[in-house]
Amino acid sequence: MSTTFHLVRHGLKERRIGDVSLTTEGALQAEATALHFAKAAVPITKIVSSPLRRAVETAEKIAHLTDSFVTKDSRLRERANWGDCPDQTFEEFIAMWDQCTANPEYIPPVGDSAKQAGKRLASLLTELAHNEPANSNIILVTHGGLITDFLVQTFTERELNVWHSHFIAMQNRLIPECSITTLIHDNGNYKIEALASTDHLNL
Repeated sequence: MSTTFHLVRHGLKERRIGDVSLTTEGALQAEATALHFAKAAVPITKIVSSPLRRAVETAEKIAHLTDSFVTKDSRLRERANWGDCPDQTFEEFIAMWDQCTANPEYIPPVGDSAKQAGKRLASLLTELAHNEPANSNIILVTHGGLITDFLVQTFTERELNVWHSHFIAMQNRLIPECSITTLIHDNGNYKIEALASTDHLNL
């Protein structure tokens, strides 16, 4: 009676402020990810996306090749997005981001603390595990920071260090674009089956 969650970070985005689109390279990453899921032996039950454009564009490419539909859920939004505060420079945004990472309890002027962000992703996963059929395969297209926020709060440091030494210190660098982190949810417990896999991008 388990549920498999595939947490997909969006493809490479444009480097500018606001709700930006994928770059040409990011679109190719999304297409490779879509092809990976299309070739998988198990059918996709559901695709849920962050409402931010880069995530939706990635999710739509996956949906197209897997004959699925995309639903959006704000709980998959990043803890903060550059542009949420119009007067914030990129340097100020990065400083705020780093402070949130260093202190998960810190609530920034705009957005959520890392702890709040991780909890909202946890609430979505719990809801999906409860509402969707047993043995579902669910794709969630989201953001790197949100994935690590959830992992850091859900697993012990020892469990995370099995996947990458000094996981907590290095978390901002561990989830590359269009990587897939696979979680198995069973009776309220999570198991990491794959962390930030990019094998499908190297074909």
